[in-house]
Amino acid sequence: MKKLSLQGLAITVFVFVMMAGVSKIADLNLVSAFDGMSQAFKEFEITDIVFSKLRETPLVDQRIVVVNLGNISRREVAQQINIIRKYKPKVIGIDSYFDCEGGLRDSINCPQLLDTLGNLLLAYEIQEAGNVVLVSKLLQKTKTDLDESLIDFYDSLEYSDSIFSTNAKHGFANLVTNPPAVHQDDVKQCRSFIPRYKVGSEDHYAFAVQLCMAYDSAKTMRFLARNKEEEIINYRGNIEIQDIRLKSVREKDTETTNYPLSFYSIDVDQLANGEFFQDFFKDKIVIIGFLGSYFGEFTWSDKYFTPLNKKAAGRANPDMFGVVVHANIVAMILNEDYVDELPGWVQIGIAIVVCFLTVISFILIDKGLPMWFDTLSVTIQVIQIIVTSAIIVFAFKWSSMKLDLSLSLAASALVGPAYDIYKGFENQITAWLTKKPKEVLNE
Repeated sequence: MKKLSLQGLAITVFVFVMMAGVSKIADLNLVSAFDGMSQAFKEFEITDIVFSKLRETPLVDQRIVVVNLGNISRREVAQQINIIRKYKPKVIGIDSYFDCEGGLRDSINCPQLLDTLGNLLLAYEIQEAGNVVLVSKLLQKTKTDLDESLIDFYDSLEYSDSIFSTNAKHGFANLVTNPPAVHQDDVKQCRSFIPRYKVGSEDHYAFAVQLCMAYDSAKTMRFLARNKEEEIINYRGNIEIQDIRLKSVREKDTETTNYPLSFYSIDVDQLANGEFFQDFFKDKIVIIGFLGSYFGEFTWSDKYFTPLNKKAAGRANPDMFGVVVHANIVAMILNEDYVDELPGWVQIGIAIVVCFLTVISFILIDKGLPMWFDTLSVTIQVIQIIVTSAIIVFAFKWSSMKLDLSLSLAASALVGPAYDIYKGFENQITAWLTKKPKEVLNE
C-alpha cells in the first residue's frame, strides 16, 4: 500500500510538472494556427449554459427602468431629466459623460459648447433633481510597467465638466472586459466588474453601486462587506420594450440573447411624447443610457458580449448595451443574489486529490487488468469530464456557486500520457539497475 501511494504521488507530481510545461508553451504562442479555435473556447464557460438555458425565468425587476439616451443633445437630455424628475424617482443615473473629449475645449473639437443655454439647462435640471448619479472613468495617467489588463493600475478619475458634476454623485463606469477594451466599438466581453477602487487615499464606487446606495444603503453595505476586489455579474436578463408597435423590434432584440427580458425600457420619442404610465418612474431607479439611436438599431457602440449571448462560442454579435449591464449589476445587489467562487487553494487541493485518485485507479487497472487498461482508462477520463461538468453546471444553477474546476479537468486529461511517460522512464531505469530487458519487467 505504501509503495502504491508513493508511486501515485510521484506520478501526480509529474502530471502537475507537465501542466506547468504546457502552460509555458501556450504563453509562447507556438500554436498560433489554432488562435481562432482557442479564442472561441476562451469566450465560452460551462456556466453560460445555466444563464441561457437552465435557470427559471425571472420576473421583470420593476424597481429599475432604463431610458434610451440615443444621440440627443445636452438640451434634450435636460428635457429628459425634467420629465422624469416630476414623477419622483428614487435616483436617476446617467451613463454618459458631459465633457470635451481629449480636453480640447473649443467649438470645433467640442461643438457641444456652442449650445450655452442647453448646457445651462442640463446643469440646472441635474441640480433641481437632486438625486442624479453621473458616471466617472478610472484612468491611468502615470506610466507603469504593470499589465494594463490588470485591475490595479488606475491612478486618477475623469469626470464630466464641473458645471454638471458639482451637484451630482459619481460612480465609475469601468467594466472588466476580455480582451481589455480601449474604444467603445471594440470587441468587449463582460463577465465581472470592480465594486470599489481606491485612488490615492479615497475609495470610489462603481456606477451601479452608487445607484444602489441611493436606493437601499443597507443592502449595498452588505454587498460591499463581501470585500471582493472583483465580482462576477449574476446576469438576470435584457431590456423589456413596452410598446405594442415595436413587436418586431422586440423579436429582433431576442435574436442575440437566450435570456428573458427583465428590465422595462423606454425609447427617446416615447419619453418625449409621454407614452408611459404615470407611475412608471415613481420611487424607481431610472438609468439613462445609450440603447441605439432608436430601439432596434444595429450597432456595436457601447455593446458587450455576455454569458446570455445566443452563440456560446465564436460569438458574432454583442448582445447587451452597457447601460443594461449596469442594470443587471443593480438587480444583483438589490436581490442579494451574488455569485460565489472557490478560493484558489481549494481549487488546487481538489485538482491534486482528483489527480491522485485517478493515478491510483490507473495503476490498479494496469496491474489487475492490463489487457483492458486502454479501454478502462479512457472510460474513466470521459466519465470524469461528464461528472465534473455536471457538478459545475448544477452547483451554479442551484446555489450560484461558480466552481472553477478547470485545473482538475486538465490534470485528469494529462494522467494518461503522464502515466505512460512515467512508466516508460521507470522501466528504463529499472532495466539499467537490474540489467534485465524491459520486456521481462513488463511481464
